[in-house]
Amino acid sequence: MPFKTSLPETGTWRLNIAIGTCVPLAYRPQTMRNVLFLFNHDAGHQVAHLAGTAAATARLYPEIACTIACATPAIRERLDTLIPGGDARRLEWVDLTLPLWARAIAAVFDRVLPSSRLLRLRLHRQMFAHSDVVVSTERTCLRVKRHLRREEVPLFVILPHGAGDRSVSYHPDFARFDSVLVAGEKVVDQMVEHGVDRGRLVVVGYPKFETVDLDSQPDFFGNGRPTFVYNPHFDPHLSSWYDCGPDLLRWFASKDGQHFNCIFAPHVMLFRKTLHISPEYKTSRRRPDVPAEALAAANILIDVDGLRLFDMSYMLAADAYIGDVSSQIYEFLARPRPAFFLDCRDGPDPRDEKWLMFRRAGPT
Repeated sequence: MPFKTSLPETGTWRLNIAIGTCVPLAYRPQTMRNVLFLFNHDAGHQVAHLAGTAAATARLYPEIACTIACATPAIRERLDTLIPGGDARRLEWVDLTLPLWARAIAAVFDRVLPSSRLLRLRLHRQMFAHSDVVVSTERTCLRVKRHLRREEVPLFVILPHGAGDRSVSYHPDFARFDSVLVAGEKVVDQMVEHGVDRGRLVVVGYPKFETVDLDSQPDFFGNGRPTFVYNPHFDPHLSSWYDCGPDLLRWFASKDGQHFNCIFAPHVMLFRKTLHISPEYKTSRRRPDVPAEALAAANILIDVDGLRLFDMSYMLAADAYIGDVSSQIYEFLARPRPAFFLDCRDGPDPRDEKWLMFRRAGPT
């Protein structure tokens, strides 16, 4: 159950947040429970990880006042497809779209900083001051603490999107959340190793799976050939796209490659910009475009910004997976099938190897 309130023997309120599991949080006894579900990213890939939790909370616990705050009209459109009408009417909706002047300022810096996200937080700080709990899929929400008085600061809960194994899956900010809802014991161990209090961690599984029919097998080609999905990441140090990706698509477009289908479904952030910077690895690279041969090939489906990148359609449609470090491998493995990983660097980087546990999931 997503939320459960109780009055423990200590006499202090606790708010428990999870799906099927209770997460203890110290809670102010004198206040009404107002929970804000924050969707403050610029792309839609995080929406499905939290939408079902917000809907179930509003439906099952009417005593909790639930608000959804959406960053953009595209995010709202995605939420409308995931939250049934009855649940949607139980929620209060807040539009976080920036005014024109703010969008103009943020656009200058968005290439290197999450300026739009930070501006939305600042401009709507009173919304946070009137909330008791904020539930988010990403870390920047903590910045709002800077703009609130101590007595106005709500509790912060994070349900990290995905369950990936990159080293950035952990960040020191996780220790600043009142509770962290994680997909499995693997993530618990990683968080504890890096100093997060185990008492703040709870395993809730993968909420996105509750919004998807995992038995579906969409057919995007209708030709009976085996289908591969190619899902490169955007990180310029780790992604296979920069050195191998265009040639891989050229092979699928070739005479030999025509025996197969290929769905090119990269991380949505890969094609949001041309120049990608990795602050973690202190490197930057210019993103190659999709080769003309692939664009013309009937056996290659190319989608760099569509809604199906987020709803697992391509992961469920494929017979095999090709990728590098994207957490979508765990969505593909919800129904186990062969997976191939490309590392196009000159040699393995010891900074990465201890994190990439998905490469050891299953027989090799």
